[in-house]
Amino acid sequence: MIRRADDPFQLFDEWQREARGDGSLWRTALRHGARLLLGGDLPEADAAALATISPDGQPAVRMVLVKTVKASGLLFYTSYLSRKARELDATPRAALAFHWPAPPRQVRVEGPVTRVDRALSEAYFAARSRGSQLSATASRQSAVLEDRATLVARVAELSQRYRGQSVPCPETWGGYRLLPEVIEFWEGRTDRLHERLCYERSPGEPERWRSFGREP
Repeated sequence: MIRRADDPFQLFDEWQREARGDGSLWRTALRHGARLLLGGDLPEADAAALATISPDGQPAVRMVLVKTVKASGLLFYTSYLSRKARELDATPRAALAFHWPAPPRQVRVEGPVTRVDRALSEAYFAARSRGSQLSATASRQSAVLEDRATLVARVAELSQRYRGQSVPCPETWGGYRLLPEVIEFWEGRTDRLHERLCYERSPGEPERWRSFGREP
């Protein structure tokens, strides 16, 4: 049975650490078993599917890396030129879904989205690898690309331009914060009699959460 905690972020942290293979011997054994099953390393534990919606009601989903998970918000970063950024700016609500295969678990999060302040985006950009910085600067994300050679040449040109110096964070790149209003934990069970535990922020008391089970 899913352990019901007062703070859903404590439970999320436990699940994410187990997905990374941290902790006791049985978790380590589980990780090795999953590695054999999947034929390689486990998926990144901070990867999540991000769902947005266009102004005309067209849904879209893609994977992002969620770098911070707190009650104050879940943070991810992208190009402000991308489709997801345009949709988030037009309709500032979204949903995230984390999935970890072993043990089979899923966490869904829903809520409003805002851009993070510039200083936070620049600080995170500075902590990325140089290759990632160059790629983010070169990419006109979601734009039509004539051929991959064009993008590779753009990265090479930027590498030369910033040789011996830091790569500045582009004005067209930064972070978003999803403020969680609903968090649902799902854990797989035999015979598809799965378990679901939902948390919702208490009306008028944003620091408190109410929890309840849901039919599988």
